[in-house]
Amino acid sequence: MRNVVKWIGIAVGSLVVVLLVAVAGLMISSDLRFSRTYAITVEDMPIPTDAASLDVGRRWAEIHCQGCHGPDLGGGPLFEDEALGVVDAPNLTTGRGGIGTRYQDADWIRALRHGVRLDGTSVFIMPSSEFYYLNDADLGSLIAYLKTVPAVDRETRTRTFTPLAKVLYAIGAFENLLYAETIAHDVRPAAPPADVTVEYGEYLAHAHGCASCHGVTFEGHQPAEPGAPFAPNLTPGGELGTWSEADFNAALRSGTTPSGRILNAAMPWQGLGHLTDAELAAIWRYLQSLPAATVETE
Repeated sequence: MRNVVKWIGIAVGSLVVVLLVAVAGLMISSDLRFSRTYAITVEDMPIPTDAASLDVGRRWAEIHCQGCHGPDLGGGPLFEDEALGVVDAPNLTTGRGGIGTRYQDADWIRALRHGVRLDGTSVFIMPSSEFYYLNDADLGSLIAYLKTVPAVDRETRTRTFTPLAKVLYAIGAFENLLYAETIAHDVRPAAPPADVTVEYGEYLAHAHGCASCHGVTFEGHQPAEPGAPFAPNLTPGGELGTWSEADFNAALRSGTTPSGRILNAAMPWQGLGHLTDAELAAIWRYLQSLPAATVETE
């Protein structure tokens, strides 16, 4: 009997050692990914200063930047959980604690288009995989606007993760939020002319991040972020197949579908409502051109 207990103890002890080694390996894997640096030579790109371009940049910032960095773009708490850690959205302005005092044009391009921060590491959460699609004119306009916003004095906290968060990230529980790992840095996507066309609608749908939630084929997708709702099918085989173009525009501007359903707060309709009628028309044409899929929405 003593021998049986002894061998059970050895087996349990060995299992514990294996688990501890595995956990340590996963934590080290996450740390290495978070600290990896990227040497990116950015493209030459003019940064405009005219009022029309600044207005375009303002709309991109309202749609994509204010949701995380705040209406004043001064940053602040983005995610905080005792079990996982702390993530603050950076202060984008030239005020105390802001990155605007340190970022030159090339640094903005590198961060937005390539997902690489000033220290060479990858951005985290900030969706450079979407800004990657922006053409030079739109990206230049966004950068131009960011350089003009009023200074906000606000210090933000250093990003920290608990051991549990590192293990979960290593096993893919949160998908990949280190976007420098996923971007094809040496390839540029097509940039069709701005017009009410399927091609321009495809550009806008990707640049505005629709695929990041609804899936690369827009057939519906469950994002990995904790608590994120299922993003429904946007092809003609889903609910959108019963909508008119006017219904689509109204939903993005009011947050209410034709059936009276309120869009989930995870859907950034308030920002997308700033799109022009022509831009919404192009996106509508693109979504209607997709093969009809019959994926369930929940």
